[in-house]
Amino acid sequence: MKLEPIVLSLLDTDLYKFNMDQVIFHKHTDLTGEYHFKCRNEGTVFTEEMLDEIDEQIDYLCRLRFTNEELDYLRSIRFIKSDYVEFLRLWHPIRDYVNTSLDNEGHLSVIVKGPMFSAMQFEIYLLEIINEVYFRFKFDYDKLLSSAKERLDAKIEAFNNGTYTFKFAEFGCRRRLSREWEDEVVKRLCFETKNCVGTSNVYLAKKYNVTPIGTYAHEFVQMYQGIDEIPLAYTNHYAMKDWYNEYKGDNGTALTDTVTTDLFLMDFDRAMVNNYTGVRHDSGDPYEWGEKIIAHYKKYGVDPRTKLLLFSDSLDFDRAEDLYNYFKDKAKVSFGIGTFCSNDTEEEALNIVIKLQYVNGRPVAKLSDSPGKAMCDDEEYLKYLVRSVDFRLNRVK
Repeated sequence: MKLEPIVLSLLDTDLYKFNMDQVIFHKHTDLTGEYHFKCRNEGTVFTEEMLDEIDEQIDYLCRLRFTNEELDYLRSIRFIKSDYVEFLRLWHPIRDYVNTSLDNEGHLSVIVKGPMFSAMQFEIYLLEIINEVYFRFKFDYDKLLSSAKERLDAKIEAFNNGTYTFKFAEFGCRRRLSREWEDEVVKRLCFETKNCVGTSNVYLAKKYNVTPIGTYAHEFVQMYQGIDEIPLAYTNHYAMKDWYNEYKGDNGTALTDTVTTDLFLMDFDRAMVNNYTGVRHDSGDPYEWGEKIIAHYKKYGVDPRTKLLLFSDSLDFDRAEDLYNYFKDKAKVSFGIGTFCSNDTEEEALNIVIKLQYVNGRPVAKLSDSPGKAMCDDEEYLKYLVRSVDFRLNRVK
């Protein structure tokens, strides 16, 4: 089986990739990064035929360039700066930065290594490729598509009959069933309901003239663990400082859980509370997290109803509605929903990630508020990071 090209445009990625990359371009061009692929589903097997197709798709990806029209669109985004857009005119994915292989048990290995400003851009493109190849080769795609359409119809009906009342953004790039299906999902959710406020997919935001949505990911905070002069337990402080200096509050939703929300809140002081429009949840109990954030705002005399709680942790639509009803009178509430938008079929979706593992040759890690989400190749470093976080947390008690 040979597929048509999966990624047709370098805009076919999440907005936060450009957001983070712009900060790196302006402040940290000396950093190198190494990213590793992981499939969290037990028993998932990739075949040699899948690997061959993945490699061919990566070859095609690395021949793409931004068009003038695409660059003009990026320039039209309020907080994307012209010098960074001109850099993207020169930039393209470099094939030598990506290595793929398959072991005897069918476990797929993908390692991306290169300058941070280039290596980091591969993540979403590669996940789009890997996921679509897997589902097209493993299953009857037409049957999957039929079940996805039935489920999407039901969701749209639930919005239109008042069963679902919350606002959300489509965050489905990385685990979508296919390029064509995510396109259909975004189009229908944005134009057949009043609840979808935009998409993280920049290409589809441009195509359908809807809002591109995103701020930063865990890798942005992890990156600071690889900078020698920054203490490990202060990476949130330096990440948020650089982010604010770059965007002046114009792109201001902070991610709380890279090295635990408790540590994040130590750096989310009065100035940062005022500088950021809200915070994003991505691990741990969402109700406990929300109450903790609301209490933190109140501690600084800030009305939580003026701040955004953005939930994005493996959400389905029923969970989002429950969270909305619980928090809607306490704060501004929105949601980023990924897999249950773009790959909700009769088959279980893959839980695949490509995570930053090394910066300038040093291991980095995400702790999160859910221990099972930690991902680090170096167990000794992970223990050291935990001790560093615990030391700072306990020192002020």
